[in-house]
Amino acid sequence: MFNRMEGDGKFHRENRTIDIVKRIGVITPNNVRLKKHPVGKPVSIFNPSFIIRNDELIVYARTILGYFTYASVISEISIPIEKMKEISKIEHSAEIKVFPDNRYDIWGVEDPRATEIDGKICITYCGRTVNYFNQSVWRERTLPITAILSSGWKKVCVYRLPKEMRGFVISDKDAFVVKTKYGYKLFHRLHMKDDNFYLVISDVDAGMMKKEFKEVEVKNTSLAMKPADFEEKIGWSTPPVRIGKYLISFLHGVDKEMKRYRVFAVAMDEKLRLKAVTPYYIMEPKEIYEIFGDRPHTIFPCGAQKLDDKILLSYGA
Repeated sequence: MFNRMEGDGKFHRENRTIDIVKRIGVITPNNVRLKKHPVGKPVSIFNPSFIIRNDELIVYARTILGYFTYASVISEISIPIEKMKEISKIEHSAEIKVFPDNRYDIWGVEDPRATEIDGKICITYCGRTVNYFNQSVWRERTLPITAILSSGWKKVCVYRLPKEMRGFVISDKDAFVVKTKYGYKLFHRLHMKDDNFYLVISDVDAGMMKKEFKEVEVKNTSLAMKPADFEEKIGWSTPPVRIGKYLISFLHGVDKEMKRYRVFAVAMDEKLRLKAVTPYYIMEPKEIYEIFGDRPHTIFPCGAQKLDDKILLSYGA
């Protein structure tokens, strides 16, 4: 259905985990206070992305105020880096920044990925479209949307496949935008009518960053990687972090037997060709809040940044 990217040869992967991720702390609804909203505390807060600005972690987290439709907003929390190891103990002030307001995200804004492009902070998130709960329409139930910070948050575009392909798209999610020397690229994961999941990278026009909200038709969609035999699906988790000449990105894999979410990493070159993959998972649910959190046996990274000689991850459980 999609052309395969150059350099995406098969890599040896094993169905086991060597967990190398040190847990630092947890933000729960109990230590979050919502600003400018009559509901003082969220029902749930998870799947956070973040950027580092002026010695602060600026966290953008998916936030649930009720479970009837499980609709989400994106709230912002600022945490001084010096207090990073205390995040489980201190109270956090959260303010809603992005919320449903159009036909492409009316049932929720989910799973933000924050990046910086051309000096602007961008969030690409999964919008639950007007079709989401319509059992007679299994088409484009979710779509990626980008918002930029420019005198407040402004939604600038929703990404769609070419018209001749849209009828085959059930959902499109796990998305973020990266600017490379070869142009703007949308990393995303498609669920198609053949009931398969496709981890892909597409070209997008530079004009998508303009402030007027618009539909952007992606181009040259290419398959980046296939799931292993023991996986039901894989998805992009974090925007890439540059380490030397490589771009390191974290992905999640869902196993066929237990439906557990586990994490592995890939290294890409400047042309986004896969050059290396961890031969086993490097993180899996092991803490009680990961084994039984908002969703059992789920860890879902959405943010990664280099901090000193380490990579800092943010994830939902």
